[in-house]
Amino acid sequence: MTVDSTTGIHSLPISQRPPTSWKQKLRALAFFFIFNLGCSMINASQFVFLLPLRLLPFKWSRSLYDEGIRYTKGAFGCLLVLMCQWFSPTSLKITFEANGKGAVPQDVIESIIVRDKEDKVVSLNLPSKFVYIANHQIYADWWYAWCFLYYMSSEAHRYIYITLKKSLRWVPVVGWGMQFFDFIFLARSWASDRRQLAVHLSSLGKAAESDQMPLAFILYPEGTLVSKDTRPISKRFADKMGINDMSHVLLPRSTGLLYSLRSLSPRISDLHLIDVTMVYPGIPPLAYGQDYYTLRSMFFDGVAPPAVHMHLRLFKVEEVPIGDLSDTEPSKIPDTSPDKHAVEVEIPTAEKEAFDLWLRNLWQEKDESIGRFHRSGRFSEEKLPVFEIPLKLRRTREIFDAFCFFLPATVIGYLWSKLKA
Repeated sequence: MTVDSTTGIHSLPISQRPPTSWKQKLRALAFFFIFNLGCSMINASQFVFLLPLRLLPFKWSRSLYDEGIRYTKGAFGCLLVLMCQWFSPTSLKITFEANGKGAVPQDVIESIIVRDKEDKVVSLNLPSKFVYIANHQIYADWWYAWCFLYYMSSEAHRYIYITLKKSLRWVPVVGWGMQFFDFIFLARSWASDRRQLAVHLSSLGKAAESDQMPLAFILYPEGTLVSKDTRPISKRFADKMGINDMSHVLLPRSTGLLYSLRSLSPRISDLHLIDVTMVYPGIPPLAYGQDYYTLRSMFFDGVAPPAVHMHLRLFKVEEVPIGDLSDTEPSKIPDTSPDKHAVEVEIPTAEKEAFDLWLRNLWQEKDESIGRFHRSGRFSEEKLPVFEIPLKLRRTREIFDAFCFFLPATVIGYLWSKLKA
C-alpha cells in the first residue's frame, strides 16, 4: 500500500468528486472577491502612489519607489499566505537532504531552523541570495514557493523574481502588477531571450550585491507541468538522446538555468542554489497532479493538500559546474550585442554538456526520491526530521499588509517630511 492510499477527498481525481455544494459555491465567491480585491488594491497602490515617484527626477524618489515596490511584492506574498489560511488550510512539511547531492549537515540544519518560545518553527534562516528550482507538478507550485519564501528570515518574499510568457505582460491587474515587480518576460525563443535574461539578471545581481539586499530567483527547469501531453515528449527526447527517461518528473532543460547562474554568480559573492522536491499527498505514483489539485479545486472547493512536502538540497553555486567565468566583468552589465562576446551567454559546448549532465543526475536523484516517498512516505532511506510550518500569517497586522493598507500613509508621510524639510 502506498503512503497516500487514503480515503480523503483529496485522494480522489477531481472528476470523481461529489458535485459542488452551496457551501463550496459561497466559498468560491468569497475567495474570488477577496483575492481580486487584494490584487486590485496592490496594483492601484502601485499606480497611484508609486508610479509618480518613479517619474520624479530625484534619487530619493527612486529609492522610495523601489522600497514601495518591495512592499507591494511582500504584500502579494502575504495575500497568498492569507488565502491559504482562510480558504485552503495546509502546512509545509520540510526535510533536508542527508547524503546525496546538496546534502545539508545536521549542524547547518540547526542553524537554519528558527523556533519560537513554544518550540514551533517560525522561520528558516536560509541564504538570502539564491536561485530556487523545483519539480513542477501543478500550477500551485509557484503559489507554495512564494509562501515558502515568506517564512525565510531574509523576507525573501519581498525580493522574488520569476520569468513569464511575454503574452502575460498586459493582462489587466495581474500583468500590470508583474511589470511593477520587474519580473522577466520572455518570448520563449532562446535566440533573443538568452540575451535579455543575461542583461536583466546581471543588473539584478549587481544591484542586490551593492545594496546588500536579498535576491530570490524562481525557475522550474522542466519548463512545464508533468501531464499526459508532456510525458510522451520527455520520453521521445530521452530515446533520441539515448538516455533514461524519468518516472515522476520530466527531463530538465538546463539552458535557462545555466544562463541564469552564469549571469548572477559573478556578481553575487555567495550565491546559492536551493533545489526543492515537492510531493502532494493523494496523487498516486505515475498519476498527473492537475487531475487532483488545481487552483480552483483548492481555493474554490476548499480541497487543500493535507500537507505540502518539500525536500531541500542546498548548493553553493561556486561548486556547481557552470563553466569558466574568469573573463567576466562583474562590475559591468554584459554587452550582448550580436557583434560582441559575452561570457554569460556564449557558452562552450563542453561546458553546456557538463552542466546538463550534472542537472540530469540531480533530477534522477529527485525522481528516485519521489518514488521512495510514494513507497515509504520518506524521501530518504533513513528517517529524516520533519519540520512543519502551518500556512498562516505570523502577525495579525499582516492581514492589512496583504491589501497594501499601510502604503499610502507611509508614502504620504515621507513626502510630507520632504516638503517640510
